[in-house]
Amino acid sequence: MSDSGSTPTEAWTILRMLQWTTEHLKKHGSPSARLDAEVLFAHARKCQRIDLYAAFNEEPPEEVKAIFRDLVKRRASGEPVAYLVGKKEFFSLPFIVNQACLIPRNETEHIITECIDRIKKSQGPLRIADVCTGSGCIAITIAKECQRMNVPASVIAIDLSPEALEIAKQNLELHKVQDRVEMIQADLLEAISDESCDFILSNPPYVSEEEYSKLDKSVRNYEPKMALVAGNSGTEIIQRLVDQAALKLKPSGWLIFEHSPMNAAKCLEILSQSQTPSGPWSDVRTVKDLSGLARVTIARRP
Repeated sequence: MSDSGSTPTEAWTILRMLQWTTEHLKKHGSPSARLDAEVLFAHARKCQRIDLYAAFNEEPPEEVKAIFRDLVKRRASGEPVAYLVGKKEFFSLPFIVNQACLIPRNETEHIITECIDRIKKSQGPLRIADVCTGSGCIAITIAKECQRMNVPASVIAIDLSPEALEIAKQNLELHKVQDRVEMIQADLLEAISDESCDFILSNPPYVSEEEYSKLDKSVRNYEPKMALVAGNSGTEIIQRLVDQAALKLKPSGWLIFEHSPMNAAKCLEILSQSQTPSGPWSDVRTVKDLSGLARVTIARRP
């Protein structure tokens, strides 16, 4: 993306810069090169992405070009777009992110939809725990959805990482749910009283050491390993989560958690071998994501 040798008919318009960048990012392995280019340019220009479409023929000022070039260089080296622009959309809401927390992903939205379906059939007030909260996207989204449905609920956002909780705190303030969401630094559910939760939600670390070594470099080099890797099998933390949730849920309370599709059967096995104080888990089932992969498992304490 150099101006050398260009003529007036070859001005670096927004459209031309986007086209060049799309091809450049494709060569560097981006699976969403055009979207990446547009998001980065909108960030450099301090506008909404949709605003670019009405400005394709404009030639941006040099300071915008310089910012954009730097962002493109970093993206081509593997840095995720969400970290470059400092935010990511989740369930149609914007969330602040940085390298202290995982980037929210579409697959995790299945936790939200499954929880909402059950909240509609529940009697309030509800107490909901989000374990391994990271950016706080699950806790905050559920708090706002309960508010939208006029369901009284208190949400607890739990994470072991103080750096992740600092990002979650910023997102609480961004979405103005400080009065509905409490943040706790703790190891899984250790700080929660027995039989105190109606719902326990979690996107825990579930990548095995072997899987981690094969992940894309943009994940391995930038996202926090402690939020991804569970151990040699990938289900070590899920095992602990299930054992603790059996005690922390109220009778008829729900556990909803995300996992690797590779370990869906193992998650069902963990639940089948686990006992709650009121008997075996009931209503156990697995939910597939939009790619048809077993992504979320649900269980109810009887």
